[in-house]
Amino acid sequence: MPARRLYSSASGFNAASVIAEKLISAGYQTALVGGSVRDLLLSRTPSDFDLVTVARPEEIAAIFPDAKLVGASFGVGIIRHDGIDVEVASARSERSYMDGRHPEEVTYTRDLSLDAQRRDFTVNALMYDFARQEVLDFVGGVADLQRGILRTVGDPGERFREDYLRILRAVRFAAKLDFSLDSELENALKSYAPTVAELSCERIFSELDSMLTGRGPERAIRLLEELGILKYLLPEVAVLRNITQPPQFHPEGDVLEHTLLMLRNMVLPSRTLAWSVLLHDVGKAVTRSVDADGRIRFFGHEDAGSKIAESICRRLRFSNSDMELCVHAVRNHMRFASVRDMKTSKLRRLIGGDGFAMELELHRLDCLCSNGLMDGFNYLLDRIAELPAASVALPEPWVRGRDLIKNGIKAQVKFKCVLDAVYERQLAGEFSDAANALEAALAMFR
Repeated sequence: MPARRLYSSASGFNAASVIAEKLISAGYQTALVGGSVRDLLLSRTPSDFDLVTVARPEEIAAIFPDAKLVGASFGVGIIRHDGIDVEVASARSERSYMDGRHPEEVTYTRDLSLDAQRRDFTVNALMYDFARQEVLDFVGGVADLQRGILRTVGDPGERFREDYLRILRAVRFAAKLDFSLDSELENALKSYAPTVAELSCERIFSELDSMLTGRGPERAIRLLEELGILKYLLPEVAVLRNITQPPQFHPEGDVLEHTLLMLRNMVLPSRTLAWSVLLHDVGKAVTRSVDADGRIRFFGHEDAGSKIAESICRRLRFSNSDMELCVHAVRNHMRFASVRDMKTSKLRRLIGGDGFAMELELHRLDCLCSNGLMDGFNYLLDRIAELPAASVALPEPWVRGRDLIKNGIKAQVKFKCVLDAVYERQLAGEFSDAANALEAALAMFR
């Protein structure tokens, strides 16, 4: 294509430029490659800047002795400049893969066009030659960018057999870029859908997590369902399709449609919020019942859903902290419907609990994407506004077991019941100070 100078004010671009200049000065053609070139051409801000060079690993090491090899067998290293890490890969041309993930051999090349031919999608195979100040397009990626089409480099079936993860990457990029799928790519995705079950749980989680917390989470999950992939990744979510709901409370449609609508309305979600949205109603498929009068019910779906959510989190290797927050959100998302009837102490526990802000946003989305009734949400905002900023978090208990022992009470099973009751009254504002609370606790032993 015609020469076109790319530029970004991002510090990563400057670091990549400096590193590229050193390699070029040493006689090695070097280019920016992949998502950064794609995003710059789309006038988006890249998240990172990677380089590809015709220099072999040992030649890179000679120029950058401090380079860290993170993929020694693939000729990939990390070079740091001004505190910025830049991934630098030696151009290679392997094509034969043995297990849907690992190449049987790595062949280095001095021809960047051969490196482009081994990449996954045309829009990710674009390069920017710093020396010539032009975009290198060996696979028609620029035309696909202009048309808004996602297409593999070469035959999609071959690309998927090389690495099954590319199936999930295709969905993620289509959603992130809001691109249409090339017809051959779409057909191949449907044909190779079952192979995603062979991927490790860690790789599946990484891709799903990027879909849910990035651009277009609703379209990503919808594509996974339409292409027949979702049932191999999250069968517990896939079965939510056609689980009908009471139209007076859920005019938007079935449980999966409700979930997709919530995903669409998220704004910069955290990991725990995004996964809590996806999983909050997974219990409805196993608890659905219909009364004699025809009314649809989901008794206990939050408890059933929390068990299913925990199973999914364990399967996908969630961290313990993220799993606890997600499972807690699923188990307790219905309690927000009764906040106006809560005692003051219980309301304080709700507002001061870990993950409350995330769970409140989950509740807002749940209401917004169903009947639209926001009374409980607005009530909570009013109650929070009434509290001093320092009082939103739960206060420390005024009375502890050691205080009872100091006042002559022997340690006993009753301690916990008394301490819990006194703390409830403290949260309800019944005591003027700690001494008043201690006197009430001691009175319960007399």
